Amino acid sequence: MEKIAVFPGSFDPFTVGHEEIVNRALRIFDKIVIAVGVNSLKKEFLEIDDRVALIRKAFQGNNRVEVATYAGLTVSFCREVGANVIIRGLRTAADFEYERAVGQANRAMDAEVETVLILTSTDHTFISSSIVRNIYLSGGDVSRFLPKGLSTADLDACLRA
Repeated sequence: MEKIAVFPGSFDPFTVGHEEIVNRALRIFDKIVIAVGVNSLKKEFLEIDDRVALIRKAFQGNNRVEVATYAGLTVSFCREVGANVIIRGLRTAADFEYERAVGQANRAMDAEVETVLILTSTDHTFISSSIVRNIYLSGGDVSRFLPKGLSTADLDACLRA
């Protein structure tokens, strides 16, 4: 039986920290579905189709990583794709408190879905999509914060379209 895990988030934009979590999760799971969520409460930096395209480019050639969009409950999406694990990355103690609460709520909704928390390496602890957006919007080069194969020019192309 194939072990499938879902890595949900807005990924606006997808960072090296996100990439690290996926690559480390691939040591445990056969397949990772990166689930780009639609969140009507958040103001988008990149259009959802652009986020999906950038993530697919970052994992080009890796048939163990799939990228999809979803709206609604993450546990419902897990059922749709045959996953029983949600992966979340932890950078800080504050992340732990938030993820613990969300994980417990997900478990209350579907006891078959487990949450697995993966600690971000110390090199990536400070990197967040918000920081990358702020650097980019201030004219900085964010290439070092994006997965290999992606660059500031990729964000430029998405935002010009």
